[in-house]
Amino acid sequence: FLPMSYQQRLAAVPGVAAVTWADWFGGVYQDPKNFFANFATDAESYLEMYKTDMELPADQKAAFLRERTACIVGQHLLDKYGWRVGQNITLKGTIFQGDWTFTIRGAFRAVDPAFSEDALIFHYSVIYERYPQWVNPGWYVLRLTDPALAPQVAAAVDSMFTNSADPTKTGTERAFNANFMTMWGNVSFLMNSIGMAVVFAILLVAANAMMLTARERTSEVGVLKTLGFTDRLLFGLVMAEASVIALSGAVLGLGAAKVLYGASGFSAMGFLPGFDVAGSTLAIGFGIAVVLALASGLVPALQAARLSAVDALRKVE
Repeated sequence: FLPMSYQQRLAAVPGVAAVTWADWFGGVYQDPKNFFANFATDAESYLEMYKTDMELPADQKAAFLRERTACIVGQHLLDKYGWRVGQNITLKGTIFQGDWTFTIRGAFRAVDPAFSEDALIFHYSVIYERYPQWVNPGWYVLRLTDPALAPQVAAAVDSMFTNSADPTKTGTERAFNANFMTMWGNVSFLMNSIGMAVVFAILLVAANAMMLTARERTSEVGVLKTLGFTDRLLFGLVMAEASVIALSGAVLGLGAAKVLYGASGFSAMGFLPGFDVAGSTLAIGFGIAVVLALASGLVPALQAARLSAVDALRKVE
């Protein structure tokens, strides 16, 4: 937690246009499996901060701001649980123990894909009345006068609180959202390890398939060489076959990932809003497929090119 007194000090930092804050609540709905992002916020400044990132009808916004126990939820979350505006819902606290009942006064839609619709937002005063000693900002959000000032502002903020009892770590909002994934452990290391294991397994399968194909077609290679096919042409044909196999799989796999993630609205329960398979990721995947094609096809292609017509035809049955 960070002290509330930081808000005024942050607002005075050159380059900062506005400041708001929020705190992770950690409530679950009915069952621990029903886990989604829910935040206690300084509601008025929070809505002002994100007014360009989400759409919330004016009447719903007014109803939310004037009612202490009100909350607003993302449209995706509303649809997922079949809630409706005006309904009371109860969250079971995991950090702040007890049952917490809120009235849904609004449903917002994300204008920016990076703003999650899998979230519930409410007034921090609800918790403050029950746990005044615990309620402090979990993080502050700064809007800058110029995005290009981000590195300087981050350095200025962190240096300001370096020797305090509550030092800060300032970064981009995208990095902050991604950091929530570390609650499940080192997800990056896990996914990279699985990815490398899958690539290695695919290499073994592809290489084995090409070697078997080359052995089964030894007599065909002999016939082709007898007909005048050059070593270079046979080398190219085998490599082309390996490339078609590997790159066809890449196109199917990468294409399916791009389409399915977008169509399913995957956001890792709201922790990775706007998640998508980036063009750079597709390029890396296609590059790996090219390497696999070369690695799996090189040996059988060389064998086919070096094999003499006589030796090949000896295996004709």
